[in-house]
Amino acid sequence: MTSQAQATPQTTDVHTRADAAATPDGAPSAPVEALLERLASLPSLMVAFSGGADSAFLLAAAVRALGPERVEAATAVSPSLPRVELERAREFAAGLGVAHHAPVTDELSREGYRANAGDRCFFCKTELMSVVGPLAAERGIAFVATGTNADDLRAGFRPGIRAAADAGAITPLADAGLSKSEIREASLAWGLPTWDKPAAACLASRIAYGVEVTAGGLERVADAEQALRHALAEAMIPVRNLRVRDMGGDAAKVEIDAELVAAVAERPEVLAAVEGFAEVRLDEQGFRSGAMNELLPNPERYR
Repeated sequence: MTSQAQATPQTTDVHTRADAAATPDGAPSAPVEALLERLASLPSLMVAFSGGADSAFLLAAAVRALGPERVEAATAVSPSLPRVELERAREFAAGLGVAHHAPVTDELSREGYRANAGDRCFFCKTELMSVVGPLAAERGIAFVATGTNADDLRAGFRPGIRAAADAGAITPLADAGLSKSEIREASLAWGLPTWDKPAAACLASRIAYGVEVTAGGLERVADAEQALRHALAEAMIPVRNLRVRDMGGDAAKVEIDAELVAAVAERPEVLAAVEGFAEVRLDEQGFRSGAMNELLPNPERYR
């Protein structure tokens, strides 16, 4: 994965690729400039492309810095990937003119992933890199990068970041100091459709720690979220962020945008759309990323 690409690297002027996200005077912002310069120094790059705002921006930046012929994208396909995300990822990559791969990963074969302790993401990323790394090497791609941003590093609770780093993945967004908000601002400036895309963590993040992750369990939360989104649309409740959390014991917790909690609470028939669980309750705090981490008795052990 870290070997040189077979083709001779081309000289690339990052300033001529397209307009970068700019400061008020029209100059590229310092973090975006740093990102493009770093990417331009690479022989070639494969982006571990989830389809989310971060990895989409990284992929677009790599194309600006290196050209589409030296950039490829890989979206891991497994029961933990929401079905709609794969097609969206394909369309985005095609729009950039880069080769897109959809290798199959088998997280469920890893005991640590199924056990679903606080370090579940470590085993997930280990599996991802065990597939994407060899794919990159086979394609003659010099580096694999993830969409980890600077906020992710500051959050501290990211076992998956450690696993990817152990496997040799690079993190250009984080290295350039780009935060989530800066990535969204730059994506908007570049006209990327992902600039305001809601966070879309893998389906396993919906399952409470300690509850075994199974293919059936992942499918259940996926179906529940799809049904609930449909019910909310029919009720004309414009939800953006939505999670159906499997809390174990056949109970589910629904998280939606905080400003919509009251509206949904007044429409209990909407929650009836969540099937497959004996009990469904609405989280009064509303959606927040990493809510399951709040339930860990000792999160420090997984940092």
